[in-house]
Amino acid sequence: MGFPAETLHHEKAVLRRWRVGDVEALDRAFVEARPHLLPWMPWAEYEGRQETVDFLHRAEKQWDAGEAYEYAITTDGSLVGGCGLMPRIGPGGLDIGYWLHPAWTGRGLAAMAVTALVRQGFALPGIVRIEIRHDEANHASEAIPRRLGFTEIAREPLPDGPTTPGEVGVEVVWRLHRPAP
Repeated sequence: MGFPAETLHHEKAVLRRWRVGDVEALDRAFVEARPHLLPWMPWAEYEGRQETVDFLHRAEKQWDAGEAYEYAITTDGSLVGGCGLMPRIGPGGLDIGYWLHPAWTGRGLAAMAVTALVRQGFALPGIVRIEIRHDEANHASEAIPRRLGFTEIAREPLPDGPTTPGEVGVEVVWRLHRPAP
């Protein structure tokens, strides 16, 4: 498949590969964003700075192994969230995940970040589809694929039900196919 670029740009969003040196900024963002993210993201439980260090080490190792490509979302030099391309949906596909600090929502930054990821994903050899998944109750996450032209392809009850307090336990799957040349 190849590796994506370590820095991506779209309008006001600049995505850059996470590095272990990002620990202070990311830890601060996690602590501040935690109440906003807890209803939707199981990883937002957050147990302390070591968890941030572990995430950044894991992100570097996964990138180098071609298992996941995690980016910091920045704008005007400020860390505002995170996103990633994950090759976990089978050959020819990538899954996108994203989150924003609540102080930066409503500005189009998540859509800008996802647009950069989609462009990069389709620039990689062999990638023909990109998916976004979210819980049915997470309307903010739903707005991004809807806005960017993804097609809803499934609503699947999760076998173990909801994993966070805001979820209803139904995963919505959106897909975008590589545009024809």
